[in-house]
Amino acid sequence: MATTQKLNRTANTDVYGLVRRINRFIVEIMKSQSSGVSQTISFDVARARSYLGAVVAYHDWVVAQPSLDLPETGPTYIDLPTPPAVPLFENESLYDLCMLLELAREELANSQSSQLSSNLISFDSSRLMAIISKASKFITDYVTVVDPLDQPETSPMTASTGQGLLGVSG
Repeated sequence: MATTQKLNRTANTDVYGLVRRINRFIVEIMKSQSSGVSQTISFDVARARSYLGAVVAYHDWVVAQPSLDLPETGPTYIDLPTPPAVPLFENESLYDLCMLLELAREELANSQSSQLSSNLISFDSSRLMAIISKASKFITDYVTVVDPLDQPETSPMTASTGQGLLGVSG
């Protein structure tokens, strides 16, 4: 049986841009105020929606650009950033949202488009947009409908994910 090897590099500057953004949004969701409880507060819902919107806007910008003919520089490989580790955390809705974003990132990183110098092949573009659409519908049709849940016997089930970055020291 053949094994699938995950790529940790890309030749595509647009895939690189999407992967970087998705990684950052995963951390933002994982470190949100709501990550330690079953309720996703309205501020975190708004932020999650804005992150998904940012992925869509960047995607739309990428596919609206002409494909570049780069015979002298392509393929030049770029190391992809290390994906953030996502531990199981208390807010299962936000955890599920992180998992969807991880799927989007991995599909892009391992896509045919990742071997191009720029832009996205239509199938990879559609795959990304389907995952982002599912994540958006998950927020609208599940998170805002079901949260919060009263789970006194099983909470807390995990330790807090902790604070986000506290500043840059020089």
